[in-house]
Amino acid sequence: MTQTPYEIIGQKALYEMIDYFYYLVEQDSRINHLFPGDFSETSRKQKQFLTQFLGGPNLYTQEHGHPMLKRRHLDFIITNHERDAWLENMYKAIQHANFPEGVGDYLYERLRLTANHMVNSEN
Repeated sequence: MTQTPYEIIGQKALYEMIDYFYYLVEQDSRINHLFPGDFSETSRKQKQFLTQFLGGPNLYTQEHGHPMLKRRHLDFIITNHERDAWLENMYKAIQHANFPEGVGDYLYERLRLTANHMVNSEN
């Protein structure tokens, strides 16, 4: 039986990576304004989402319904600039996590595609 990426990474390593990601984002003036309020709540939702995204339990859907990522982000202007800043911080967090061989590359590629989908403005 093939393991899911979530099972290969493990909850602890995934959650630590997400915490480090938001540590980086909070300090990044290119995008920290897109995260209103408390970063701990945003981090909690990201943990739920990435758990589900990587084949773990459907934590996000159970609490919030279908992710509908594009719709949930329409209130924020996301250009290539914000996308690139988000991806740069995510890349650093994935590298910092030291995931098993190939898993970080897989995760980054999946998130790169998702980030491209989130761009909603040219300005």
